[in-house]
Formats: sequence, structure tokens, C-alpha cells
Amino acid sequence: MPPAPALTGAVVEPGVAPDGDREPARPVAVVPAHGRARYATLDGLRFVAAALVVAYHFTAYGSAAWGEPASAHFPALHRVTAFGAFGVDLFFVISGFVILMSAWGRDVVGFAASRVGRIFPAYWVAVLATGTLLLALWPQGKKVSGDGVALNLTMLQTAFGVGNVDGVYWTLWAELRFYVLVAVLLAVGMTTLRLYAVVLLWPAVAAICATQGLQGIGTLLIAPQASFFAGGMALYLVARDRRSFVAWAALACNVLVATTVGARPTTRAVAAATGVDAGRLGGALVVAACFAAVAVAVLTPLRRVHLAWLTTLGLLTYPLYLLHEYWGWWIVAHVRGRTPDAVALALAVAAALGAAWAVHRWVERPWGPRLRRRVEGELRRAVLRDRDDARRQSDPA
Repeated sequence: MPPAPALTGAVVEPGVAPDGDREPARPVAVVPAHGRARYATLDGLRFVAAALVVAYHFTAYGSAAWGEPASAHFPALHRVTAFGAFGVDLFFVISGFVILMSAWGRDVVGFAASRVGRIFPAYWVAVLATGTLLLALWPQGKKVSGDGVALNLTMLQTAFGVGNVDGVYWTLWAELRFYVLVAVLLAVGMTTLRLYAVVLLWPAVAAICATQGLQGIGTLLIAPQASFFAGGMALYLVARDRRSFVAWAALACNVLVATTVGARPTTRAVAAATGVDAGRLGGALVVAACFAAVAVAVLTPLRRVHLAWLTTLGLLTYPLYLLHEYWGWWIVAHVRGRTPDAVALALAVAAALGAAWAVHRWVERPWGPRLRRRVEGELRRAVLRDRDDARRQSDPA
């Protein structure tokens, strides 16, 4: 997801990094009152979210890869893994926390460069890999076009009415709009008071726009997912100041909105795709569990956990999420009937994990930091040129 401001009286913890880069672990003191902490437990939780989505797609979702509904192959398991679709809601809550942590103390240029370097290298590889699969190797998997694959490289395809090469990319469109909103907040000045206003009012304003005919504004404000992002932001404010009544109230309000309204789209989608209907209460409980899991990870002593394997899992999360769906289904489609279902599933999961590791090792690690530095350098030079031009224009001599 420029250097951070100095931390006073606190030592940064290892784990989830604002930029997604792994840094050497340092001794732990306390969660800093200012600056960006690192929470190793969130790495593991991010991987859990991705694993839930993988399980949903491979054993519950109605893909044609199995030749018939997945429920026919996993009649008992799919009733559990159907709830894996809520992994995306967990992602959104984690993102609200981590992105605000990443933005804190940065300017717009630093934040924008960090996000570009974090999300695009793996995404470009995933789009090209999945596009190649569907265009050349497995066209029956999904109908895509070369133009569509090319436009998907911008991550703006939804804005132009072009379908996603891979269905999971819809969440990236939501994340991208969230980054823009955070960048706007940085541009006007990110203060605690303004953050209180945002996390309290944003979901309500977005919902009003979406329901009162202002669909364009509702889309910009990410109406369906606003309470998840804002709830994650509120959790970060609570982590910074546990005595803040306003932060706790904002968290409570967003949890209430997310469990009563925000859970409905996922609940309905799961019922339509898998036949498993959790009902309003079931969906609300799962969403509440998502918030509770993040709260436990960042507000309890677990935030100080130092486990290298959690960091490793966290590093694999993003490429695993991007690549697993169609490549996994392609493997299933080619081995089903010749191997037991459990073996076909294991092969698909192993391939997805292997691809995730390869992309992280040979794409994200070498190219993410380079892209971030290049973008930041270009943007900062542009800012300086604009300032020089403005100074010359204002100078009467």
C-alpha cells in the first residue's frame, strides 16, 4: 500500500508494512502514539482472508471447471466454504486500517507513489497471465478480448464499462477509489478532527447519494463498502488513542451499518452462487466476526507477535488473490475425472501458491520499490517545476 515522521518513544513492530515491503524486525516497545506501526498479526489475517476467497472459488462457487456445480463434489464442505466470500469484506476492514496507517504523516506524492509501487507490478503480471490463459490456452474458461485485457492493465476498466478479466478485480476498483479519497484527505490536510468527521459521515453520505438518485457520487464514495473501509479507519484511530470516545463511537456506528446493511450484498451473492443462504442474521454475524478479528489483531497483545512465517504468508496474499481463480480452475478442468476431487483441489491450491510465491519473489520484491521510487521522483520533480513556474509568474521582474 518519502520517509515516515520520526517516532518518539516507540519502536516499530515487524509485520504488515505500509508499502508491503519486508523490513528487518526490530525490538518491540509499544504501539506508537504517532507514526506508522507494523502489525505482524495482520499479515496472517490477510492471508486468512485470501484463503477464504480461494476456498470459496474452488469448492463452493458455481464454476464450470468441475463440469457441474462445486456443491456436487463437496456437498458438505461447500456449506462452510460458501462463507469464504466474506473474505473480501475482511480485506476491506484491514485495508481501512492499513491504508490510513500508511497515509499518516505522508504527503500526497509519497502516498500515491507507495500505492502505485505496491499494487501495480503484481497486478500487471496477473492481468497478462490470466489474459493469456483465457485468450490462448483456455478460451472456454471465459470470453475476453485483447482490447479488454489491455484496458484492464489500467485498473480503470470498470469506469469505462469494460468487464474484468478476472472477477476478483472488482475489489481493486473499490480499493482504488478508497486510495483517491485518502489522497484527497491528505491534500486538504489530514487531522484527527477531520478523520473523525470522515469515518462518522462518509458511509451515511455515500448511502444517501446512492439511494437518492445520485449514483455517480455514490459510486465515487464507494457506497456499498464505505462502512468497511471507514470501520477499519476507526479501528486505527482507536489503536492510536484508546481513550477517545469519538473513535470508539465511530467504530461502533460503522460496525452497526456494516452488519445490518453492508453484509447484505455478500449474503445475497453467496445465496445466488452457492444456494447457501445465511440469512440476515448469519451475514451480520460473519461481518461482525471480520471486525472482531481485526480488532483482536491490533488492539490486544497479539499486535506484538513476531513470527516470520506470518510475514511470509502476508507477502503472498496479494499475488495469491490475483492469480488463483482462473489458473486454479484451469487445472481442475484438466485433471477432474482422472484424479480424486481432493487431489484436483490440492493441485489447484498448490499451483496458486506457487504462482503467488513466484510473482512475489521475481516481480514484487525487485520491481515494486523501483516503481515506487521512480513515480515519487517524477512527481516531486513535477511539483518543484510547478512551484518554480508559479514563482516566476508572480515575480514582476
